[in-house]
Amino acid sequence: MKPWRRKGSKRLQRCGIFDLNEVGFEPPDGRPTQHFYSIDSPDWINVIPLTSNRDVLLIRQYRFGIEGFTLEIPGGMCDGQEPPIEAAGRELLEETGCRARELLQLGWVHPNPAVQTNRCFTFLARDVERVQEPQPDPNESFEQVRVPLSDIPGLIQRGEISHALVVAAFQLLEHV
Repeated sequence: MKPWRRKGSKRLQRCGIFDLNEVGFEPPDGRPTQHFYSIDSPDWINVIPLTSNRDVLLIRQYRFGIEGFTLEIPGGMCDGQEPPIEAAGRELLEETGCRARELLQLGWVHPNPAVQTNRCFTFLARDVERVQEPQPDPNESFEQVRVPLSDIPGLIQRGEISHALVVAAFQLLEHV
């Protein structure tokens, strides 16, 4: 199997946190160029904050896409050229008010490689301790929920944790 050859792209819309592009690709069998849409977005991070007694600090927040609440781990975008590990520490502090004794990268996934160009990195924050009050962004409001790590599989199974990237993060944790 051969890859398709990129023939060019055109930015259709700049949307603040992502760009929408039309991209042309030539199939390897010589057919005419086909046009697809892609979303360019900065890389994302997720952080599993684990206390010394193996509780996870979760965030319950309203998500506009589903017009409802989700139960998640802290996460966000890498700002500019910010390395993922720095973004993880920043988001952990902003959303929980905590710092970790250790931040360990567990791996990364492509959120949706059919249309998105970015990756989502997952970090384990070991032995988190509160050092300040959380400082949400202006368009965020959330509450913290403390849950034993052993309860996470049940929360996923019952659909109480339904964010795909959060489920993927806990899957990556299973292999540590």
